[in-house]
Amino acid sequence: MNFLSKSFDPITDLPDMSGKVVLITGGNAGLGYSTVKHLARHGAKVYMGARNQSKAEAVIAQLKTEGLGPGNGEVVWLEIDLKNPRNSKKAAEEFMKLEKRLDVLSLVISHIVLTRSLQPLLDQTAAEPNSDVRIVIVSSDVQRIVSGTPRFRNLDDLNTEYKDALFPAFARYCMTKLANTLYASELQRRLTTAGSRITVMSLHPGGVYTYFNQPSIPYYQFILKPTMFLLFSHPDKGAYNSAFAAASDEVTKEREKFRGAYLKPVGKVSKPTKMARDEGLAKEFLDFVETFLQEKGI
Repeated sequence: MNFLSKSFDPITDLPDMSGKVVLITGGNAGLGYSTVKHLARHGAKVYMGARNQSKAEAVIAQLKTEGLGPGNGEVVWLEIDLKNPRNSKKAAEEFMKLEKRLDVLSLVISHIVLTRSLQPLLDQTAAEPNSDVRIVIVSSDVQRIVSGTPRFRNLDDLNTEYKDALFPAFARYCMTKLANTLYASELQRRLTTAGSRITVMSLHPGGVYTYFNQPSIPYYQFILKPTMFLLFSHPDKGAYNSAFAAASDEVTKEREKFRGAYLKPVGKVSKPTKMARDEGLAKEFLDFVETFLQEKGI
């Protein structure tokens, strides 16, 4: 079940990222942690978005023990509590006080308010000569098993609990990954229409055993955990696709190919589901979210 390509290795295949500023949400664990490590090792200044300072600092110390040191980039904790949209906006405002550029925004846990609030800084960086600004949204191929025809007209649609599903939490998780892909494609369409040079990509990281920390299969973890290490990839390899999307020269050279693309490991432009390619559904989703945020004054 290892879907990873052996042709890509971030150690040798990523360019020097000195001078680049990256923000990664969920950077203190799993795929986010590994993505932070891959990019910082190539010289990027990486902000690790996390709620808890002591835990984040412990993770940064762990990064140093794993080979992040002099000659590498810098990893900085940024307080982000994304449970409340207002907290996302506050984090974005704080970030823009600290930095004058943002080259890569990697959303391991996709949050629209953060992107929306950071848009002025992303636009400012994209306006520079030879800029290569990217927004990377981690999705998943589990969106392929979303059943029915989802809608995003109101809060009831958005908060569907899938009580009739065998595993309701997993069904909702799958829907969030569909929403991530829809958001990425619609955001790219709107940016392109506005004349922006920003590249937006969503991606499937492959079979990575961090998925077993999700509340999707709580009653069967004791059976599956002993075999998951044999069947699934370590997060360091699971983050290869995120690292590719964030920094690969291939994206720079073939920008039109990758704009709005859905990537499978590693760096392979692929078609998501028919539902995920539904432009009307993508527009409905983002229109509703933006209307809701405006009504809340966010």
